[in-house]
Amino acid sequence: MTPETILADLVACADLPGDSNARVADCVLGHLRRAGLDPHVMPGPEGDRVNIFASIGPRDVPGMILSGHMDVVPGEGQPWTSDPFRLTEREGKLHGRGATDMKGFLACMLAAIPNFRAARLERPLHLAFSYDEEIGCRGVGHMIAALPDLVAPPFGCIVGEPTDMRPVLSHKGKQSTRLTMTGRPAHSSRPDDGVNAIYASAEMLLAIRDLNATLASDGPFDPRFDPPHSTAVAGVVRGGTAVNIIPDHAEIDMEVRCIPGQTAADVTALVVQRLEGLTGTGAALSVSTEVLSSYPALPPAEDKALSELLERLTGHAPVQSVSFGTEAGLFYAAGIPSIVCGPGNIGRAHRPDEYILPEELGDCMAMLRGLASELAA
Repeated sequence: MTPETILADLVACADLPGDSNARVADCVLGHLRRAGLDPHVMPGPEGDRVNIFASIGPRDVPGMILSGHMDVVPGEGQPWTSDPFRLTEREGKLHGRGATDMKGFLACMLAAIPNFRAARLERPLHLAFSYDEEIGCRGVGHMIAALPDLVAPPFGCIVGEPTDMRPVLSHKGKQSTRLTMTGRPAHSSRPDDGVNAIYASAEMLLAIRDLNATLASDGPFDPRFDPPHSTAVAGVVRGGTAVNIIPDHAEIDMEVRCIPGQTAADVTALVVQRLEGLTGTGAALSVSTEVLSSYPALPPAEDKALSELLERLTGHAPVQSVSFGTEAGLFYAAGIPSIVCGPGNIGRAHRPDEYILPEELGDCMAMLRGLASELAA
């Protein structure tokens, strides 16, 4: 089957992160089994979501992983010209939710199976399909933890996020955290009888703003990234029920993105320290935190073998870094050299009328044919 045909099947599966991925998983499993593979279905702890892992070639020698996530962001509320969950061709573009991010790469993975099976691989190829990437890379860690029981330690991993088929060496790490402040309600005519949680949240918003300014001025710095330093941002604020009630509850959802060498958890800890300091004033205020999602940075590998391989396969020189995060950081943290390279452009992701070009799928298929030759040599 062509990648375009498989992509149409995948786009029609409107499975969103945080919910069951039964439809898209069944679609992937169907293509794998019809191609003659015996995939591992790996349920996550949520009970309604699975990772999928399949191998071609000998499993007792180091091989290469091709990795991609099955979930997509919603299309609801966006001004789509066509049904986001039906692949639609217009003016040479293949439109559909996930066409670029990143079902285009999944379609190429599946379409390339006959090439890999015919190549009589001396080193194996592993196909990894994960869930819940779009809400913080929550699924792939369970699959990575199971790999030692399935295959020999892989020598590399290609995460096929959209990079215009340019190999990307590194990206920042991320942690998103919810800060919760609980005070005491009161009638607005007697504010001293209550403890205003929104005022506490205002102090924390300023603390996050000031921390971001400190990171920008004092570093540490890494010129491979834009911006060349870690960042801290408050993205969502909730609090209050009515103007005549002293609010007893407020929340801030914040994120930290860190350059390699600095962890998002360490930077977030500075905010948490400030938050916990709010309870030392004698006021009846309590605080708590919840990590919503987290993944590590992908630093450029010291060993150039993987980047040199992708440069040969794609014809493109490596790109030092990108601003978005991927599951590659988690593979790297598990000791698997990783690189990001896939069809499409990240600028089309998460937007209405997302699309991929047939020639971009063709370039990805050419890269995979070259990879088959490398693994057979």
